[in-house]
Amino acid sequence: MSGEGYRVGMAQTLVEGGRPDLNLGRAADAVREAAAAGCRLVVLPECLDCGWTDPSARALAHPIPGPHADVLAAAARENRVYVAAGLVERAGGRLYNAAILIGPDGRILLHHRKVNELDIALDLYAIGDRLGVAETELGTLGLAVCADNFGSSLAVGHVLARMGAQVILSPSAWAVDTDHDNARDPYGKLWLDSYTELARLYDVTVVGVSNVGPMAGGPWAGRRCIGCSLAVGPGGTVLARGPYGSDAAAVVPVDVTPRPPVARGTGFADALAARGYRGG
Repeated sequence: MSGEGYRVGMAQTLVEGGRPDLNLGRAADAVREAAAAGCRLVVLPECLDCGWTDPSARALAHPIPGPHADVLAAAARENRVYVAAGLVERAGGRLYNAAILIGPDGRILLHHRKVNELDIALDLYAIGDRLGVAETELGTLGLAVCADNFGSSLAVGHVLARMGAQVILSPSAWAVDTDHDNARDPYGKLWLDSYTELARLYDVTVVGVSNVGPMAGGPWAGRRCIGCSLAVGPGGTVLARGPYGSDAAAVVPVDVTPRPPVARGTGFADALAARGYRGG
C-alpha cells in the first residue's frame, strides 16, 4: 500500500516503575482515546509495563504472548486499531527489551527485541536477535526500540527500510537529568538527526514515542522521562512533536502517508548513492 494517508496516535503515557497494572491500564485508555480521534495506529512507549531498566522486571515481566501483551491485544481488538508497544519480555532465563505490533483483530504481527541496548542496561536485558517487517493495509511497518535508532546504530533502520518498511515505529523512553532546562537546551536533536537521515535516504516515516514520569529504580533512578515524541516523514519533514515534561502525558495525532520504497535489493546502492550516501 502507498499513497493513502491515515492518522497515527503518539501516546506518551505515564509509566511508573514496578506498577504494570496501572501502566497497562493507562496504555489501554490511550488506545481508546486515539481511536476516538480517528487514529488507525497507536504507538506506545518502551518497556511500558515495568519501566525501562526498572529492577522490578526480574519478578514482574511475562512472556510474549502473555498477560501483559494480552491487555494491549484486547485494547487493539476492542478499538479496531493497530497498536505498537514496548514490553519487557521473559523468555526462559532471559529478559528482553521487546516491542510488538498488534493488528486490529488482536493478533501479534511483529515481535522485535532491542538490539542496541545501552551498556547500563545489559545486566537486565539480553541483546535482541531479530528484525522484521509486516505487510498491512497501512503499508509495510517495521519496529525498532529507542536506541536502535541512535545515529551510531542506524544499521537497524537501514535493514528495516531495505526489507521494505515504509513506516518505522519506535517505542522509546527518553530521559533527562532532573535539572535539565529545556528552554536553554531543547531536547531531541539526537532523534531528529537520526530520523531525518533515514527519512531522507529511504522516504520512510519514523515515529518515536516516549513515556513521561520520574524513574524510580535502575541505573537512571531520579531522572525524568519527558515525552517529546517525534514523527518525521519523507525528506525529513517534521510531522509532529509531543509536549515536553515529566507530567506531559498526551495523545498526539499525526497524519502519515506511506511512500513506496525507493528501490529493491541491490538497486538500493544506486538509489542511496544518488542521495549522497557513502555507506555499504
